[in-house]
Amino acid sequence: MPDRDHTIDKEQARRAFSRAAEHYDEAAVMQCEIGQRMIDRLDLVKLQPEVILDVGAGTGVATAELAKRYRKARVVALDFAYPMLQHARKRGSWLRKPACLCADLDHLPLADQSVDLIYSNAAIQWSNDLDHSFKEFLRVLKPGGLLMFTTFGPDTLKELRSAWNQADGGSHVSTFLDMHDVGDALMRARFADPVVDVDRLTLTYDDVGGLMKDLKVIGAHNVTTERQRGMTGKGRLQVMVRAYEQFRTDGRLPASYEVVYGHAWAPEQREQDGVTTVPVSQIGRMR
Repeated sequence: MPDRDHTIDKEQARRAFSRAAEHYDEAAVMQCEIGQRMIDRLDLVKLQPEVILDVGAGTGVATAELAKRYRKARVVALDFAYPMLQHARKRGSWLRKPACLCADLDHLPLADQSVDLIYSNAAIQWSNDLDHSFKEFLRVLKPGGLLMFTTFGPDTLKELRSAWNQADGGSHVSTFLDMHDVGDALMRARFADPVVDVDRLTLTYDDVGGLMKDLKVIGAHNVTTERQRGMTGKGRLQVMVRAYEQFRTDGRLPASYEVVYGHAWAPEQREQDGVTTVPVSQIGRMR
């Protein structure tokens, strides 16, 4: 697995998202948009899940949508920031409050082969070991279960990264894996029929301050271990703001997002420690 340039400081990330929970939905325009697009893709899937796991559920927007779509399913919202889950719980109807699980996607506290559908919107970029995370997803999926996810590619926030590089060359923007690296990780985890594709979306702002405010509000500012510590000097900030102006188009500043969509299936047969296991439901149907 190719190494990222920097490692995510998980505790710092957890604190950032916990602080962001109260106002997250006000600024998470991109996350909501791509999450809905992924839910729309479920129209193409013939699946009637009994148990759904929303990994990185945040305030539960998608959790509620999944509960509406699959009314007979049990939907579990998982997030490592407890205040996010408090909002997800409030969002559910009084008849169908989602089950909430405060945990890290790198270590799922769930039984083997207990989930039919894993939905994960803009979350796996917070894993420090994607190979391990995908193996965890495969472990908890039932044979024939589906993983659907989105994450961000390396061109995400490329304008902001470029502007900061001109200011001081330090680490101010999180790094993201290439689509092909994500696909390779799915293959190494032994998912079946993986499909990965990319979409490119752009948000625009009047000024850099608007972008940085949104990133802070949603808790998505830089939390790598190599990030700059302490206050950023006023001079460097001014250099960054001036450098960002080179990207202004039609009076607006763009913020680019490279959105990676992926899905893959848990194989009906899987090998563990050299032993191939076959679900009981497949016995008698195999050739």
